[in-house]
Order: sequence, then structure tokens, then C-alpha cells
Amino acid sequence: MVRSILLALALMLAPSAHADDDDHERARAALQRGEILPLGRILDIVKGSTTGRVIDVELDDDDGRRIYEIEILDGRGRMIEFKIDATNGRILEREIDD
Repeated sequence: MVRSILLALALMLAPSAHADDDDHERARAALQRGEILPLGRILDIVKGSTTGRVIDVELDDDDGRRIYEIEILDGRGRMIEFKIDATNGRILEREIDD
């Protein structure tokens, strides 16, 4: 399951096939070293805060800090964007676009 989650994450991270491979390997290595939480755990944290459908997931590096960016479409049609610290699962930002 972790492999399929990482594969899906890697496919969303970069536009080129070479970059996809690099991003996939970096994400997998970071997960194996315990530097980031698995995407499944991050999604559980988001689902505990709101309901809706996951639209997009990205793993970014923001000044040396790994951040999951998750976009959710809620039942009222609003887009909710979460920024979550990939190392500890803490919600850093929650933005609602009406």
C-alpha cells in the first residue's frame, strides 16, 4: 500500500518522467528514513478536520521543511487547502476558497 501511495504521490510531483523518478525516489527514501509520515496518515489527519474529496496532493520542500499540500473539495463545493508538516502531521495552514 505504501508503494502505491508513493507512486501516486510521485506522479503528481513533477512534470517530466525523469523528475518523476527523482521525486519518487526522494519521497520513498525520506519515508524509509522516517523523515516524513506516510501519505495515508496525513490524509487521516485531514479527514479528521473536514469531509470531502481529495483533489490534489503534493509534497513540497519549503526552506528545508517538507510540507504536504492537500486540496479537498467539500460537500458545499468549496476548495479547502491544507498545508501539513510532513514530519509530524501538524496542520500549518487551512485555507477555504468560497
